[in-house]
Amino acid sequence: MKRLLIAVPYFWLLALFLVPFLIVFKISLSDVALARPPYFPQWQFEEGWSALTDYLRALDFENFWFLSTDDLYWKAYLSSLRIAVVATFFTLLVGFPIAYGMARAPLEWRPTLMMLVILPFWTSFLIRVYAWIGILSGEGYLNQFLMWLGVIQDPLIILNTNVAVYIGIVYTYLPFMILPIYSALEKLDESLLEAAEDLGCSRFTAFWLVTFPLSKQGIIAGCFLVFIPTIGEFVIPSLLGGSSTLMIGKVLWEEFFNNRDWPVASAVAVVLLLILIIPIILFQRNEQKNREAEG
Repeated sequence: MKRLLIAVPYFWLLALFLVPFLIVFKISLSDVALARPPYFPQWQFEEGWSALTDYLRALDFENFWFLSTDDLYWKAYLSSLRIAVVATFFTLLVGFPIAYGMARAPLEWRPTLMMLVILPFWTSFLIRVYAWIGILSGEGYLNQFLMWLGVIQDPLIILNTNVAVYIGIVYTYLPFMILPIYSALEKLDESLLEAAEDLGCSRFTAFWLVTFPLSKQGIIAGCFLVFIPTIGEFVIPSLLGGSSTLMIGKVLWEEFFNNRDWPVASAVAVVLLLILIIPIILFQRNEQKNREAEG
């Protein structure tokens, strides 16, 4: 029975991760073709293992070499990493005070506050991103409100900029930052803060020396949960960033559907996955350490 329970997640990973990855990797080693599908595989399963051996000997990883020679791709990877890091930082900057306020709120209010954090998930992700177009556009609600207050005279240009992308990412992934930090802060023993203040610490010093270190695991988990999906984000930069925002998710979509260059697009996806393996492994190790510490 124990082996059966262990086999279920491994089968899930095999069916929904490893097999699709191998298919994409096989396409990345193919040649582009004007056909359906738009690629010509160098090796077919029907050809047998002897043909596979010859195929492996002749591998040149042409599509992967092409990614290194074209500035568009490595600039897109670097831009995606930069946007993901900056967006994660701002999400943490906004999410930590909210999580801290929820953890310090009265017990009877905490379920309601938790529901308010989760409430946006009840609405379609696409509709929520589209709503920001009406808010951030030149004649949107934000510019109208600022002009009504007299803060600005002319509408601000926010839509189709990286600023709009950061706003969309922070808004979309904010719950993923708040929930793990709130989970860590909720377990905080307030008597530790009282003891620190009794020993002469100010509230800020007690927060920095006691609260922040004890919430570190939640911060790390929240940052990973925001950073990992943000790197490959496609919808937000396409709708809010426009053509000026360069992210690898947009490049991947254009290669698949506009250029119909599936081999290069698959190579882009493989490299992206290899980049994401590092934070995923670090996240899993952090979660394992948490379970061992709690156990």
